[in-house]
Amino acid sequence: QVQLVESGGGLVQPGGSLRLSCTASGNTVDRNIMGWYRQAPGEERDMVAAITSAGGTTYADSVKGRFAISRDNAKTTVYLQMNSLKPEDTAVYYCKWSDFVNFVDYWGQGTQVTVSS
Repeated sequence: QVQLVESGGGLVQPGGSLRLSCTASGNTVDRNIMGWYRQAPGEERDMVAAITSAGGTTYADSVKGRFAISRDNAKTTVYLQMNSLKPEDTAVYYCKWSDFVNFVDYWGQGTQVTVSS
């Protein structure tokens, strides 16, 4: 089992910035991908950004150039730096741990991000 604890959501004005954090604990295997997904009301949960244990990254087209994903040296905490936020970024943001040894996914509880003036 892997437990994920997210933090950093909140209310921000358009053009502002937020930094989300997600820390994994438990059976954190070396081969993994950590990612951020988001879900707005009535919408599907979509990938925002992801980073492999080797440091490779991928981003949704809608956030390229505005968001940056990174990991700490222990590789159990992932960050999402969100800049130039837009109202359409409003959603619940979820952290995901993909275990590529046991082939199982784990999700955090979600953190609300609201972009509004």
